[in-house]
Amino acid sequence: MLICAFAVTFVWWRTLRHSAFDVFWEPILNSGDPVLFCIADQNLYTAIALRDAGDPNRQTVLKDNLSAVVMDDLNPLVKIAGVLQSHGTRYSLKGEGITNLSDLRNGPTVFVGAFDNAWTLRLTKPLRYHFANNPEMTRFWIADSAAPERTDWLVDRAQQQATNNYRDYAIVTRFTDTNTGKIAIVAAGVGRGGTIAAGEFLTDPVYLAQVVNAARGTSGKKNMEFVLSTEIIDGQPGTPKMEAAYFW
Repeated sequence: MLICAFAVTFVWWRTLRHSAFDVFWEPILNSGDPVLFCIADQNLYTAIALRDAGDPNRQTVLKDNLSAVVMDDLNPLVKIAGVLQSHGTRYSLKGEGITNLSDLRNGPTVFVGAFDNAWTLRLTKPLRYHFANNPEMTRFWIADSAAPERTDWLVDRAQQQATNNYRDYAIVTRFTDTNTGKIAIVAAGVGRGGTIAAGEFLTDPVYLAQVVNAARGTSGKKNMEFVLSTEIIDGQPGTPKMEAAYFW
């Protein structure tokens, strides 16, 4: 009897682990289309320092135009790319500044970053949960169109810079974009720590189990959106926690 109970428990655990991952990722992995990563890029540099092959200690500064990528955005990119590669799904990478609508019509797209990624802001603006800020760009938050008065998912930039200890928030969503007919995935934080937490949430079956729980009673609705929170301590994010979920 004990062995049978253990076997049933083990099968249940494996099913939960499998379904937790598949509930979110199966439509992308089974689409057969290559996945595009659209990440934030910023044109910050007009020069590059190159080292002499004969004498690596000697550097020469040359004129150039370089796009910078936020290091914290690479964390979710690498994690999600690992998921795709392990399932044999092809993917490519483009900066948001050179990504166009035709690119987004070729297959699913993963958008990383929020306030430094125009495509993320465009695609999430019509959604229930979306990003917002004050005109001075000193306060950034996730807004709820069903409750416009709420401001609890907010990051104050002064506190963020002064202490490096604060609570960050993120949006994770998967939906079919009506403009492209393709699946869009967003992993974007109000701050950088939130983006890292979003990547962890999307690639860890333990965290994705929250998706399975939230999906109960939604009658198989395919589009989903989540608000996450994470505690930032000395600039490093903690575990992601689901604050809200919406299906349509």
